[in-house]
Amino acid sequence: MIRTVWGNPERFRKGYYPDELGGTLYLAGDGAIRDADTGYFTITGRVDDVLNVSGHRMGTMEIESALAACPLVAEAAVVGRPDETFGEAIVAFVVLKGPRPTGTDVKRIADELRAWVGKEIGPIAKPKEIRFGDAMPKTRSGKVVRRMLRSVAKGEAISQDTSTIENPQVIAQFADPA
Repeated sequence: MIRTVWGNPERFRKGYYPDELGGTLYLAGDGAIRDADTGYFTITGRVDDVLNVSGHRMGTMEIESALAACPLVAEAAVVGRPDETFGEAIVAFVVLKGPRPTGTDVKRIADELRAWVGKEIGPIAKPKEIRFGDAMPKTRSGKVVRRMLRSVAKGEAISQDTSTIENPQVIAQFADPA
């Protein structure tokens, strides 16, 4: 295990053993809930991947799992973007098992996926926008590049380095919301 940050041991202590946890518990960066009856843990995802939608705190992993459970969906990623009404709006990036929808199919499938998430989690978790692509933008090691998806969701131009992405051309496919 890492024991310090070179040249800055205080940064290590504050980052991995924060005062909020008494300075003695290690912060792994993942959240979980323990069921009082069974003792089982439910992983809720990264503690920094939490959306605040109308005062409700939701993990992106929870919404992604609900979308991925739909028989139409091959892969999903969820990010938040600022929203004047809700604080944060849920934006879902979806790759379907079939071809990327076009025309009227875009709205129909997006509405179907919103209804699916509403049934699985609840109405507050329905994505405000659903964007479709042929594949997720990933690094060569297979990690979804969420920082770029956040930029796309906010309508910002991609200014980050795309050389580490295996398939940078798919980012443009996610430009139009449904």
